[in-house]
Amino acid sequence: MSEPIREDDDFLVFGKPAFEQPEIDEVVDSLEAAWPGTGPKAQAFEEAFADYVGAEHAIALNSCTAALHLSLEHLDLEADDEVITTPLTFCASVNAIIHAGGTPVLADVDPRTMNLDPASVREAITPKTEAILPVHFAGRPCDMSALLEIADDHDLTVIEDCAHAIETRIDGQHAGTFGDFGCFSFYATKNVVTGEGGMIVTDDDEAARHLRTLSLHGMSQDAWKRYSDSGYEHYQVVEAGFKYNMMDLQAALGLHQLERVEQNWRYRAELWDMYNDALEDLPVTTPSSRPEDGRHALHLYTLMIDEESSGLSRDAFLNAMNDENIGTGVHYLSVPEHPYYQERYGWDPAETPHATRLGRQTVSLPFGPAVSDDDARDVIAGVKKVLRTSTA
Repeated sequence: MSEPIREDDDFLVFGKPAFEQPEIDEVVDSLEAAWPGTGPKAQAFEEAFADYVGAEHAIALNSCTAALHLSLEHLDLEADDEVITTPLTFCASVNAIIHAGGTPVLADVDPRTMNLDPASVREAITPKTEAILPVHFAGRPCDMSALLEIADDHDLTVIEDCAHAIETRIDGQHAGTFGDFGCFSFYATKNVVTGEGGMIVTDDDEAARHLRTLSLHGMSQDAWKRYSDSGYEHYQVVEAGFKYNMMDLQAALGLHQLERVEQNWRYRAELWDMYNDALEDLPVTTPSSRPEDGRHALHLYTLMIDEESSGLSRDAFLNAMNDENIGTGVHYLSVPEHPYYQERYGWDPAETPHATRLGRQTVSLPFGPAVSDDDARDVIAGVKKVLRTSTA
């Protein structure tokens, strides 16, 4: 048995965040100021993020799941109101629809882009359809022009799931600003990291006020305003809201992560090209080329592992890479593969064949500013070794 590519005590963790001293200092400042909860840094992060994406309003939350949920809650859905989304996504996209009281409906994906196929969306429209929830998978922009045309034709709300798409643009316009709401993630593996965290952006003044109220128990005043040195202000609970607010400790990280987002994107672009050049001749499918009319956020670098051509299954590939002390990720089994949704909605994976195939074949390689050139060379060596062994 050959020695692994990396030593046992040097396991390459998938999705490791890249923190630097400014983030650490900002967190310490929040602790020394005795203000770890929602406060001025959360507000500053909101303002910086709204400016970055070009939105009128940004509401900082504790997760992208919360952002999706609140955006859907704002629609006041009833049980038979339908929201069309993709089957190739994390369960949060579908769960948010369920928790908001609506019914999720799945349209299939384009096998090349891995994003919602507008033609499939059109086929899924019924008189009960209220919204479309596209996901910019891996940071590749969806065909928003086509999706917005469908929404306009049927008077539908569009909620963009931008969990992978902080830097994504189409003709210079940021993802998240095409639809009515854009929902972003700052989870530990994302391109801007606050540990846990999310953001809603919108240009709708009234919706922004409602979403902000919903985000903190339905109270009429933010907690940090009530306890700041500007004087006490009584609050009133105006509806049954949620505990979804972002802490200053999280925003302290986000402020400096956002400052480096473009620098880190350029580094990921170099890694992307390095992987493409090294892996394109192997019996795997590398990501399709980046769009010419937009910017791919380059959140994930995914390979398709087809057992017939590569000689091993996707899960066998994952285990083999783990044996080389290289972590990988799965994004994702399609939603209809999971028993809960099969039991509740009767979904059959065969009904969305492109998403099902991609979900069974996709693997994500270590990728991002925490991956050094040496790390990337180890990843490439590991992939080549695993595939060479499988086809020997």
